[in-house]
Amino acid sequence: MHWINWAVVIGYLTYVVSDSIRRARGLTTIEGYFLANRSLPWWAVGLTVMATQLSAITMIGTTGQGAVDGMKFVQFYFGLPVAMVILGVTIVPYLHKAKVYTAYEFLEGRFGPRTRSLTALLFLCSRGLSCGTIIAAPAVVFSAIFGWPMIYSVALIGIPTVLYVVIGGVQAVTWADVKQMFVIVTALIAVVIVLLVKIPVSPDAALTVAGAAGRLQVFDFSFDLTKTYTFWSGIIGGTFLMLSYFGTDQSQVQRYLTARSVDEARSSHLMSAFWKIPLQALILLVGVLVFVYYLFVTPPMMWNPAHARAVQAADPSGFVQLEREANAAWNLRARLANEVARTPRGDAATVRANFRTADSAYGAIRTDALKKAQQVIGSSTRDVNYIIPQFVLNELPIGLAGLFIAAVIAAAMSAVAGELSSLSTSTVIDFYRRWVKPEASDSHYLAVSRGATAAWGLVACVVAIYAASLGSLIEVVNKFGSFFYGSILGVFILAMIPRSRAAGAFFGMIISLVAVGFVSWSYPTVSFLWYNVVAVVTAVASGLAISAFSRDVHRPSTQPH
Repeated sequence: MHWINWAVVIGYLTYVVSDSIRRARGLTTIEGYFLANRSLPWWAVGLTVMATQLSAITMIGTTGQGAVDGMKFVQFYFGLPVAMVILGVTIVPYLHKAKVYTAYEFLEGRFGPRTRSLTALLFLCSRGLSCGTIIAAPAVVFSAIFGWPMIYSVALIGIPTVLYVVIGGVQAVTWADVKQMFVIVTALIAVVIVLLVKIPVSPDAALTVAGAAGRLQVFDFSFDLTKTYTFWSGIIGGTFLMLSYFGTDQSQVQRYLTARSVDEARSSHLMSAFWKIPLQALILLVGVLVFVYYLFVTPPMMWNPAHARAVQAADPSGFVQLEREANAAWNLRARLANEVARTPRGDAATVRANFRTADSAYGAIRTDALKKAQQVIGSSTRDVNYIIPQFVLNELPIGLAGLFIAAVIAAAMSAVAGELSSLSTSTVIDFYRRWVKPEASDSHYLAVSRGATAAWGLVACVVAIYAASLGSLIEVVNKFGSFFYGSILGVFILAMIPRSRAAGAFFGMIISLVAVGFVSWSYPTVSFLWYNVVAVVTAVASGLAISAFSRDVHRPSTQPH
């Protein structure tokens, strides 16, 4: 990579880290470390909520998803506005007024310590796994493009991130997130402009070709449980997932607990409700335009250079033959793409059909190449995560490539910092202070909090080394969460039903986890988005049934513990 790109990356990261450390001066209490003394403005809280989602996973995984599958992924977020409105009148005001540190403190007041501890444990499991996946996203860039081992790439991202969150706390994380949002959106718009300039057909023709390839299809109204992204999975399964994530997951609850008031906490949620879907559409559009670009510019047969090197070393003649077949198929597809771009829409039915056939044939050859790579290296070779890194470093102008990479790395650092802060908060408040040392000074808890942050950082780095081989990173994160989110949301719903009891909440959560495990094991083709629906319905139904036959031995309390 050109030294100017490196200068942009290093300069920006230095600014972000140094500013975060500067904001940590005078930090002496755990309320300041975990909640910024509940003093942040609504717009900063709203931006940090969005920046957590617009992380490096979004920049790499979602754009790659757009290149492969088109705009369908945006349906995943259709339930977000619905969820945000519901949360604004239910959980958000209650938790903010309760002056708790974690969402799970509230559950002890309602259902006792064992329900609180189990729920917090589920959060730690799901968030610890997804935190590692967030680190993996930028590590993919360095590992694939520069040929570095994944462990070194992960260390490059993970170590400085852990250092600055250990020092800075949630206030440093929040203001870093604000910077990330502006840099990420600027980088995305710049990439769209570059793509529209470099694609050798008009923007209208480019979209026509994308539509002919099925990349602009947004809505899928089929009620097919095996399809991950449909209107119904998004509006139903997505609503349950978003309710759980934004309403009960500590990584998001901690965000709105830092707001100055209930109204400002609500406003921060509504910001995400209004702007998330348009931003997600922009990110997917980048991927779609990258797909169109490589219809006219020869792409690599395999996006991950390590896969190509492995196949070439193991079978040189077979690799050459695959390249010949891929080049021939690409040339035919490129010729037909040009025909689609030039043919009036009313006369293009036959041309479009021929183009789709050629596109499928090229995709089949790529699939064969990836299967050969999988046989050689012995692990998954789905390379959707490598599409955008290749385009950025090989096709973007000097300086802009550095800005995009800086945005990817810094976004990852910011998102991981927020995750580590929430993991540390739950570890210290829900477990250490609750069960190990209930009475101690703030300086003691602050030291333990920083140690917990460092420990979770190490766990995340270990997970990151393996996460990049699991497929689309954005799907990996949501799959991790979907095994736990619905069960946690079910308990919070039970907490708002007066007749539910402690035994019902505790065992209802366990039964719902078993139900999700059964569905994922027995029906592996069912989309993970439906896991959240299964878990919530099971938790609430079984919890109420058990409550009807149990005597509540816990006296409800509204005081945090």
